[in-house]
Amino acid sequence: MLKKIFLKIFFFIFVLISLAQSAESGGMPQLNPEYWISQIFWLVLTFGGMFVVLSKIVLPKISKNIETRKSQILENIEIAEKQREETEVKIKEYEKIILDSKNNAKNYFNDARIKVVENINQKRESLEKEIDKEIESAEKEISDLKNNSREKINKIAIETSSDIVKQLINADVNSSSISAIVEDLSKKNKDKYNEI
Repeated sequence: MLKKIFLKIFFFIFVLISLAQSAESGGMPQLNPEYWISQIFWLVLTFGGMFVVLSKIVLPKISKNIETRKSQILENIEIAEKQREETEVKIKEYEKIILDSKNNAKNYFNDARIKVVENINQKRESLEKEIDKEIESAEKEISDLKNNSREKINKIAIETSSDIVKQLINADVNSSSISAIVEDLSKKNKDKYNEI
């Protein structure tokens, strides 16, 4: 590697010397060695001035801008990192709120379902009690009707029989004898009434 560099430098010097000799004979004054001192003076003065201007004015401004940009970039990276962390915290809080909301909704739904089931059970029990009361009342009415119907039937039979006999014979009949006959017949047919 070093050999290649030395070869290139040597080749470059050789080309400069050969150019200087050919330029001297061809009339190029900038390659004429007698003008090299003045050219070196102006070269040093020009590049020295440019070096001072660049090192004292331009490069500090560029360096300052680079440092400012670097610090701004680092600050932006820090801000972005803080915002990322805050975002992750907010996302976790949001997920926790959603989970809590789901659990609360599930609990609320379960509570509401339990209340509805309890309410339905209470109404069913109340309705069953009312139906049982109505059935008891109807059974009592039927029982009362059954018990009282024989007496009413006997009474109607006595009245009807006495009216029919009165119309047939055109005379008043003793109601006690008719009632005895009806009572006797109802006792004979008592088994038929009980089956009903």
